[in-house]
Amino acid sequence: MAIDQAMAVAMNGVAAVAAVAAARTLHVSRRGLVPYGPAWDLQKRLAAELVAGTGRDTLLLLEHPPVYTLGRNSLAEHILASPEEIGRRGATVERNDRGGEVTFHGPGQLVAYPVIKLDPEERSISRLVDNLEQAIIDTLGDYGLPGERLPDQRGVWTRNRKIASVGLSVKRWVVMHGMALNVAPDLSYFALINPCGHPETVMTSMEQELGRAPSLAEVGDRFARHLARHFNRCLTIDGQPSADS
Repeated sequence: MAIDQAMAVAMNGVAAVAAVAAARTLHVSRRGLVPYGPAWDLQKRLAAELVAGTGRDTLLLLEHPPVYTLGRNSLAEHILASPEEIGRRGATVERNDRGGEVTFHGPGQLVAYPVIKLDPEERSISRLVDNLEQAIIDTLGDYGLPGERLPDQRGVWTRNRKIASVGLSVKRWVVMHGMALNVAPDLSYFALINPCGHPETVMTSMEQELGRAPSLAEVGDRFARHLARHFNRCLTIDGQPSADS
């Protein structure tokens, strides 16, 4: 009996090692404050490498200087301010190829771009977005904040206020763009747009809900670990294996 139990333990250990070896790695790259154009160029380069078979799954964690982004089918009328007013606020406007309507990015907001190639069993757009939203919800839960979904909109809410936006592009099963979680941005910038095309949306932040601003780096690390778990990836953060992977 003891020998049988020892063999079972050993076989379970081998299976666990094999499962870890089979799992793909998600490399996390912290980039700090990056203008929108160079960040998009970086995404496109990483995506091209994945398509060519020479790249690796990468999660870019960064902030942007103030910028309003429009998705491929976004309506410019959802930007409520004039170009002059936007310029006075030190912001720019960029159009890209993601889904979704207009949103804002700025300092104090965690922007996460998972540039990953989906395995055949992962090739469901709804599952992809669900996993991304769930990683946000799990991250908020780490700070005691309830994360909520709405049945007719993508993104994450807390206490009936929107705290994170999601917008993706998938080409040849390679993902670009991602999510923006309001940690401690200047929320007044959202007053110049209909967020994601919905004028009734009230935006909030972790700082506003908690009464303090969590560390952006810590929030990013927590989000990365949750995302890796939902996508069954081992995690390396700037070249170092994560203790949780």
